[in-house]
Amino acid sequence: MPQAGALRAVLAFPSTYSVGITSLGYQVVWASLAQRSDVDVRRLFTDRSDPPHGGQRGRGPALDLFGLSLSWELDGPVLLDLLEQQRIPIWAAERGDGDPIVFGGGPVLTANPEPLAPFFDVVLLGDGELLLPAFLDALQGCRDAPRPERLRRLAAVPGVYVPSLYAPRYDAEGRLLAVEPTAPGIPATVAKQTWRGNTLSHSTVITPEAAWPSIHMVEVVRSCPELCRFCLASYLTLPFRTPNLDDGLIPAVEKGLSATQRLGLLGASVTQHPQFADLLAWLDQDRFEGTRVSVSSVRAATVTPELGRILAKRGSKSLTIAIESGSERLRQVVNKKLASEEIVAAARYAKQGGLTGLKLYGMVGLPTEEEADVEATAQLLLDLKTATPGLRLSLGVSTFVPKAHTPFQWQGVRPEAEKRLKLLAKRLKPKGIELRPESYGWSVIQALLSRSDRRLAPVIAAARGSHDSLGGWKKAYRKVLEQAGSPGVSRSADTSPPPAWDDVIHTTWQTGRVLPWTHLQGALTPEVLAGHAASSLAGQADQR
Repeated sequence: MPQAGALRAVLAFPSTYSVGITSLGYQVVWASLAQRSDVDVRRLFTDRSDPPHGGQRGRGPALDLFGLSLSWELDGPVLLDLLEQQRIPIWAAERGDGDPIVFGGGPVLTANPEPLAPFFDVVLLGDGELLLPAFLDALQGCRDAPRPERLRRLAAVPGVYVPSLYAPRYDAEGRLLAVEPTAPGIPATVAKQTWRGNTLSHSTVITPEAAWPSIHMVEVVRSCPELCRFCLASYLTLPFRTPNLDDGLIPAVEKGLSATQRLGLLGASVTQHPQFADLLAWLDQDRFEGTRVSVSSVRAATVTPELGRILAKRGSKSLTIAIESGSERLRQVVNKKLASEEIVAAARYAKQGGLTGLKLYGMVGLPTEEEADVEATAQLLLDLKTATPGLRLSLGVSTFVPKAHTPFQWQGVRPEAEKRLKLLAKRLKPKGIELRPESYGWSVIQALLSRSDRRLAPVIAAARGSHDSLGGWKKAYRKVLEQAGSPGVSRSADTSPPPAWDDVIHTTWQTGRVLPWTHLQGALTPEVLAGHAASSLAGQADQR
């Protein structure tokens, strides 16, 4: 129970309850707040909320903290709706002493918070296990201070980024030159924080109302040792971490199985946990009869008949592997250390073990990709269909989108990707292979959000109410472009033009360019990332 005088907090998720409560990251942050006696936290979703805190203070609710967990770039406008719903000014610069501190975290904000920076007072960069306690302790120590003093005190906490204490500087052509502290004593850079404990996260809420009903989720690994050059899940969360089986994973699994018989094993590459075979053998015991086990994406080279057998025995129907491309040349470029024979073997082993489906994930528009590489992807799927008759095959395919803190952050979206999605559909659908393409148009908007700076914030604000359509985003961009420098624009918005559309989305940048997130330190330096990119684009896969 919260103690008297506890910080009054709302933790929001920019979607419905069923989607939000399925987010392991959101669950863990909520539990971290709820377990503290000095915090009184309520949950907020787009379709429901916990009972609000009582009382009013000034023009808004009696709140000290408003937090948001963000895992998808396109959800930015929903944040603003949630803020308005709580009667909190959407622009950080318009908040006063009586308004809550608005903070956020999650992979989107850790990678590049700049497009959303004008809406946040605080951004937590990295793992919540470290950041949340330090952030809350610091806030408790200055909660009665004037707002500017609170923000300066919070900025001294490692991994806590206060955007209002940094200012971008541009040249006459609008090219970013630097993002610099605005006052003495503010750190020039902010480093992502990394949790290195023996335990990772697992569900704290199990409910039949979740998008994955009544499932207990356990994080088996964090990051991925493969380091595919485009992969945010690998690079942003380095180093690769695995909890010990006996005092980390098994206790986490058993805790959930006391409440449900559905278990989800999560991670970018769960089968690369060094004790994964032992975990499978443990789950093969008769006492887990009736338990349904599912795993997220696994590395194709780690699939065995035993993996297929145990997963089928525990209720799984299919397996998911990421192949990126059917072209061995292109897989080498992106550092996907995977032979075509291993992909075929994975399909064969999945069927042999008793699974009925194989889901594959790939991309189009990767750097150096040619049409022949896309044809190779189609041919690989056709070869799998011939090699494993009766195994249901599906290919999810997206357009490459550059992500901050990865070696391919300097690459642009390739317009020919749209045509290549259609090529795959033409080759695969008539052969009875399910194709699940992601929209090229939405990939373009995602790139606009992933590589922009603060000048995009007015576009995000203008997209509210129409952000669920491509036309809405394009109309919002044009509107802000036309209004740039005009009187009447909110004093908290950057009134300079938004970053150039083609430059942000499609242009391949020079590695010496100042990036919007240069002042935010990831796991690897830009120099190391540039080296990884250079070796890959020269066709040399990492031989670590």
